[in-house]
Amino acid sequence: MLTVKKLALSTLISSSLLFYPALQAFAETPQHVVKQPAGGYSVQVGDVLVTSFTDGSVAQDLHKLLRRTTPQKIDALLAKNFQTNPAEVSINAFLIAMPGHKILVDTGSGQLFGPGNGGRLIESLATQGIKPEDITEVLLTHAHSDHSGGLVKDGKAVFSNARVFVGKPDIDFFFNNDNQKKTGYDKNYFTVAQKTLKPYLDAGKVVPFSGTSDLLPGITGTVHPGHTPGSAFYTLTSKGEKITFVGDIIHAAAVQFPQPDVTITYDEDHNKAASVREHAFEEFVKNKDLIAAPHLPFPGIGYVSKGENGGYVWVPVTYTNRDASSAK
Repeated sequence: MLTVKKLALSTLISSSLLFYPALQAFAETPQHVVKQPAGGYSVQVGDVLVTSFTDGSVAQDLHKLLRRTTPQKIDALLAKNFQTNPAEVSINAFLIAMPGHKILVDTGSGQLFGPGNGGRLIESLATQGIKPEDITEVLLTHAHSDHSGGLVKDGKAVFSNARVFVGKPDIDFFFNNDNQKKTGYDKNYFTVAQKTLKPYLDAGKVVPFSGTSDLLPGITGTVHPGHTPGSAFYTLTSKGEKITFVGDIIHAAAVQFPQPDVTITYDEDHNKAASVREHAFEEFVKNKDLIAAPHLPFPGIGYVSKGENGGYVWVPVTYTNRDASSAK
C-alpha cells in the first residue's frame, strides 16, 4: 500500500539539514525525477515469459511512514543510496504469459491516486499489444489500493474476462467492517478493498485460497499474514526455474534491506510483517531465489544477498537486450 503525499521537497530537505548537516552533500544530490515512457521489461523463467510493467512511481514520506526507526537513521540510509526523503517508490505489476493464459500479478493503483501518480498499467500493457480483455487471471498479492486499484474504472471491472485470485483472509477481513473497529486499521483500506473487488465478487469471478494452494499450471499461492491478513506470495515454476512474486514484503529498499525489522504504517500486524520479511529474505538468500517485488525500483526483479550486521542487499537482475539464440 502506498499513499501519495503532496510535499514541498525543498522545505523538507532544508529542515532536515538543520539537524543532519553531515548529510548535506547527499541531500543536495539531484533526484532526476522525470516521466518515463510506459512499457515493460521481460525475463525468461523456464518456458515462461515474465514481464514487469510500470504503473508509475510516487513519492513517499518515509519519516512519517516507517516504524521502528528514526528520521536520522532513515536519512543516513537514504544518503548511502544517493536518495533523499521523500523517497521515490515504484509501482510494478507483472505479466505471466503461458499458453492459454495471460496472468497479471497485481493491477497497480488505477484511478485511486489521482492524475500523475501511478495508474499507467493499461498504457504500459498497450505498448506490447495487450488489452484488458486479454487478461485471463489476476493474482492479487493483497487488497490494498496500489495493487487492487487497477481492477476497476468508474466502478466497473477493467479485466472483464479475468478471474481474480486473492488470499481468503483478505476477503474475510476487509468485507467485515467490524474488523476495522476491532483493530483500528484505517477505514480507507476496507473501503478500497470492497470497492475494487465487489464487481468481481458479484460476477462470481473471485477465487479465494488459504494456506498453500496450487492455483494454475506451475503456479502456487501461499498466504503470509502480516502486511494484510491475506497477503500472498505467488511462485511460478517452469523447467526447473522459478520466480516468486512477493507483494509488499518491502517498500523502502534503502532502509528495509539493511534493517529488515523496520515496518511501515501500512502493515496491519507489524510483528508478523517483520517476521515474514526476515524469514523470506533468509530463504531467498539460501535458495538463490529470483523474486519480483512491486515497490522495488523498476523492473523490481532480482535477488536478495546477505549484507552486513544481519542485513540484506538487493541485487537487480542483469539487464539483457539481445536474442537468446545469438552467439555468446
